[in-house]
Amino acid sequence: MTSLVPSTSAEIPTSPRDAVNRRILEVSEDQIKGFSRNPMREIAKRSGLDVQTVIERIQAMLRTGIIRRVRQTLLATNLAQGALIAWKITPDKLDHAFEFISREDPFSGHVVIRNSEFGSTAWPLWTTLKVPTGFSVEKHCDYIRDSIGAEKYRIMPALRAFVLGVGHMRRKHLHVGAMADAPAMDMVPAIVDLDDRDWRVLVELKRDFKADEISEELWAPRAAAAGLPLEEFLAVAESLDSRGVIGRFSTFLEHTKPVGDASERLSSFNGLFHWSVPAGKEIEGGREIGRFTILTHCYWRDAGPELDNVNIMAVAHGETKDEVMAHKAAIDKHLIDSGIGLNYTNVYWGGRAEIKPSEVSPAAYRAWAAQHGLL
Repeated sequence: MTSLVPSTSAEIPTSPRDAVNRRILEVSEDQIKGFSRNPMREIAKRSGLDVQTVIERIQAMLRTGIIRRVRQTLLATNLAQGALIAWKITPDKLDHAFEFISREDPFSGHVVIRNSEFGSTAWPLWTTLKVPTGFSVEKHCDYIRDSIGAEKYRIMPALRAFVLGVGHMRRKHLHVGAMADAPAMDMVPAIVDLDDRDWRVLVELKRDFKADEISEELWAPRAAAAGLPLEEFLAVAESLDSRGVIGRFSTFLEHTKPVGDASERLSSFNGLFHWSVPAGKEIEGGREIGRFTILTHCYWRDAGPELDNVNIMAVAHGETKDEVMAHKAAIDKHLIDSGIGLNYTNVYWGGRAEIKPSEVSPAAYRAWAAQHGLL
């Protein structure tokens, strides 16, 4: 086993473009699926490196901000009511709204100001929300609407998920139109019932790791914090994985803000692609769109008439706007060539953003809701 003591060397390369770091990141971003008892050793094995090098490099990149967080992700759509929320709000209230949701709402994860490629942007604020079962998404959004002065909101739960992952390093330098041989699978969100012990383990699993916690013994301190013997903690985690609520162990790169040298910014453009495919072809269309390797997320969501009856949304990142648009043009062409067709399409470009994991604990929500008068 490796020591918990981090390297004292000041010469450890931290650039994601360093060859060793790239090998690590191409695995650690999204290839350690489910729950692993020893994620560092698994990353080392898959990247062909020794485990101490992996630990030292991840620690160094986390300390410098190249990696913004290291954590065990959860499939939150199976733990809480989830939705993408679009907010109709005037420009003079936008900055306050962004700050308020980023600071005051732990159940909103991605908070992004977006501008549309075509037409006006009456809905410039987009957020993701998770509200535990037994509480009201609408009541939560009413509270946020009144707090930020928005005119209205649109709740768009995921009816199907076709792509869910990150892998920015693996997606760099993809040729335009790169896609899988077969259509993507369509996944239906389904809330899983958990008991108190399950939640105790989940709460500890999902906490971000600090740099000095990165080691081969990741879970022993978390088991202690949950008040469980290590073997019991690990067994519960593996049971949660088998029940479909564990996502992946992941290093999250800082891709929305410059870190250190501006050249270290991993992607300058991210687009939320919108398509309206003919009614009845949402699953077929989503599965075909989900084949394209450039996409990090793809969902069937119903946006309604005020948002042009969009029903498929996906996200792509790139170093230039032309690069992102070229990938989208290839997807548009594939939809037409495959006979699915499209009624409307647009891109909402990401600007100012705060990316954080959404809280999903019912106990945490109950306390927050009581504090804000929502119970």
